[in-house]
Amino acid sequence: MTNPEAGYYDDGSGRQRWWDGTQWTDNYQEPQAAAGGIGGIVEQIQANANAGAQARPAANGASYVVLQVVLKEKLFGSGSGNLTQLEAAINAQAALGYRLHTITTAAGGSQGFGGGDRIQATMVFEKLT
Repeated sequence: MTNPEAGYYDDGSGRQRWWDGTQWTDNYQEPQAAAGGIGGIVEQIQANANAGAQARPAANGASYVVLQVVLKEKLFGSGSGNLTQLEAAINAQAALGYRLHTITTAAGGSQGFGGGDRIQATMVFEKLT
């Protein structure tokens, strides 16, 4: 198996750290400042949800990576059926040489402005050797 290509990845601490293709370096990417107002709050919430789903290699010596995906809410009602974020997270981690080991889901229920559903999926990926 080849190592994931060089780039900034979440190193498991929630920060973006440079992976040089073989190991973690001491270079971190500074987070971007959020825009003001309600638009900035919505952007920050979405960015936090997306950050937990970003593909990343396991820390040195580790064999597992845990990712969380918050599926998009509908503003009103339920049953959005939006699984594309979940599929993208699984495929991105598979491209780095990991297989899905375990997945659990939890319903947040009535988290949208008009009572829309929110589903959180927690996935454990195992490094293929």
